[in-house]
Amino acid sequence: MNTRNCRGGLAEKGPAVGAESEAVGSGTDRRSFLRRVGAGATGAVAAGLAWPGVARGDQPPNVRGESAEQAEDSSGDHRSRDAEKIRVDAARIAARRPQPGHPNNGEEELYPNRIASYSKALPHNQLGEVDPNAYRALLSALASGLPSDFERIPLGLGRRLTNPQAAFAFDLEGADSHHMAIPPAPTVAKAEAASEMAELYWMALARDVNFLDYESDATIAEAAKELSRFSDFHGPRNGNNQVTAGTIFRGNTAGDRIGPYLSQFLWMDIPMGALLVPQRMQTPVSGDDYMTRYDEWLAVQNGFTPGGNRFDPDARYIRNLRDIAQWVHVDALYQAYHQACLILLGMGAPFDSGNPYVGSVCQDGFGTFGGPHILSLVTEVATRALKAMWYQKWAVHRRLRPEAMAGLVHHTKIGTAKYPVHPQILNAKVLDRVFSAHGTYLLPIALPEGSPTHPSYGAGHATVAGACVTILKAWFDEKFVLPRPVVPDRTGRLLNPYSGPDLTVGHELDKLAANVAIGRNAAGIHYRSDYTESVRLGEELALDILEEQKQAYNEEFSFTLTRFDGKTVTI
Repeated sequence: MNTRNCRGGLAEKGPAVGAESEAVGSGTDRRSFLRRVGAGATGAVAAGLAWPGVARGDQPPNVRGESAEQAEDSSGDHRSRDAEKIRVDAARIAARRPQPGHPNNGEEELYPNRIASYSKALPHNQLGEVDPNAYRALLSALASGLPSDFERIPLGLGRRLTNPQAAFAFDLEGADSHHMAIPPAPTVAKAEAASEMAELYWMALARDVNFLDYESDATIAEAAKELSRFSDFHGPRNGNNQVTAGTIFRGNTAGDRIGPYLSQFLWMDIPMGALLVPQRMQTPVSGDDYMTRYDEWLAVQNGFTPGGNRFDPDARYIRNLRDIAQWVHVDALYQAYHQACLILLGMGAPFDSGNPYVGSVCQDGFGTFGGPHILSLVTEVATRALKAMWYQKWAVHRRLRPEAMAGLVHHTKIGTAKYPVHPQILNAKVLDRVFSAHGTYLLPIALPEGSPTHPSYGAGHATVAGACVTILKAWFDEKFVLPRPVVPDRTGRLLNPYSGPDLTVGHELDKLAANVAIGRNAAGIHYRSDYTESVRLGEELALDILEEQKQAYNEEFSFTLTRFDGKTVTI
């Protein structure tokens, strides 16, 4: 078990996981990339902070070591200085965390025509290759950081770029965005990228398959069989190293493989004040796919904004990949986790044993360590997570979106161009299925406008998921078994009781993070590695914020949680 202490570091038991990041070149195996785990400032934070007039054993009663009598003489001044010191100490913790390297996969320089780099909304030629002058203007703006340079970037048919200047924003808590890193993305020529594209094509073909039918559905069986054959597929497999109906399209944690595909927190009713809100939603009709015609695909790459989805007139609970793709199409980014928090509070789920009021005989938490505290804290990390990932997206990786990668596949398959995509995807049976259905090898997208106008790697939804879920796992008892679990009927109109293995808070929260992140994959706009690397960065950011906030509370407390990699950490 790893224990984070109030000095911003990790007190470790067992194998070390806090190694400082190393610079990794484009040829280095991504899986050997050592992510930064927050190593803290030594001597930055006073242990056992006490306010004037409150004695704690042999510790002085305030952060400057003055006696209670001295403190009482000018408690207003002392309080102001104590508050300042806490803020300065938190800033020092953040500043002294190691500065990681920020290697990318080298494709931007490898391909002068930028075929493997993000360019949506800029002008393109008939092959979908970006106008070189427009791309140079984008790079110039990112290099200078000047707002005026961003206004000079040539656009195509009207869609605007999504917030590239967020890459340069600072924040007042948590690690600075430039102090966080994710490893280089898979390159378009590698087998991992081929497997990721195959998974996305199969997800597109399986969008309307009800989760209840996965064990018997022929498309799911064919998809599992083909994905099992890919040499570098990183999705979950069974004990025989096979992708199965029980593992396909799921997240990579232990909890993702237990029970229904979808987390209970996306089905259970939400107690919101005096309201009880059912989670039935507006869902697109079956087969509502886009960008399978080449002219439509090219127009969208150039920034054309088409019309909206076609919707079912009846509200339904999430039943399939199309439904979850629409859920993450229009959600507020912290919505799933705020709702999960309300559900947990409403059912009286126990707090983590380190909560200072769990064993109190005369006090309850409220503004600190109670409901209002967690409801604000779980959403507080969301914009911090976005700023951290926007730096990775725009300033480091600039990875092309899956719809653009499918354009490379399409042109290579029909012979209009020869791009360096891996033969495992070119020879995949799923492409024959897609061509038979649509007449092209383009990826069917669930959203009319395709991807957002920002790079693919990493994923904003997944980063926010990692951060918010980490806060919830720290706050609540992860081992608590959810009472009265549910599952929708095949129509999605009713919830029925679920019968199966116990569903715990920790496992269902991990599953919730995966559902939201992979829901974006189900829409066709992100890759699996966007999910896996981004939730880890979000997790790290949330732990950093909890470390920095620790010194601000009068109570003695701790948080213990299980990380996405299965290791336990205590703050």
